[in-house]
Amino acid sequence: MERNNLFPVFLKLESLSTLIVGGGHVGLEKLTAVLKNSPAANVTIVARTIQEPIKELARKHDHVKLEERNFKLWDLWDKDLVILATDNHQLHETIRKFARTRKLLINVADTPDLCDFYLGSVVTKGNLKIGVSTNGKSPTISKRIREYLEEALPDDTNDLLNNMQKIRDQIKGDFSHKVKVLNEITTSFLETGRAANP
Repeated sequence: MERNNLFPVFLKLESLSTLIVGGGHVGLEKLTAVLKNSPAANVTIVARTIQEPIKELARKHDHVKLEERNFKLWDLWDKDLVILATDNHQLHETIRKFARTRKLLINVADTPDLCDFYLGSVVTKGNLKIGVSTNGKSPTISKRIREYLEEALPDDTNDLLNNMQKIRDQIKGDFSHKVKVLNEITTSFLETGRAANP
């Protein structure tokens, strides 16, 4: 049976430097996804032509820098992540080759084989964030699962997380004791959920 071997991580994009190459519809889609999850992300967009919706979005985010020109090799300097979002497959392969020599992680739009990471569907309720991945098989299913979870999770989920942190901070003892107490408390959440949805 096939399985998804991707390792999920949550990146602090405000502490990293992201390069997006592409100023069209796909570039806008990628920038929107990045800023939705990390509004203070440090992003540089390089493209010969940058569409107005990207410029408008950049004006609302101080950490987004626009470079309206062709990609140059030095655009990779001091970057941590690279997102390629043009319609030029050959350009993507060339940039990827140079980016790999610099050990940069790369996402290439619509080309899973060239990607080191994917931008999955993300559910956010305050401090709770859930990433959904179908291993590139069906972005539509990811989107539907995200929509379901956004509706299913209560709006006061963040209050629950804050209360759990207060409880955790008050528990005395070593790590294993804290885990045991928190497991006992949260087990009741599952039982309540099952009772409400027989």
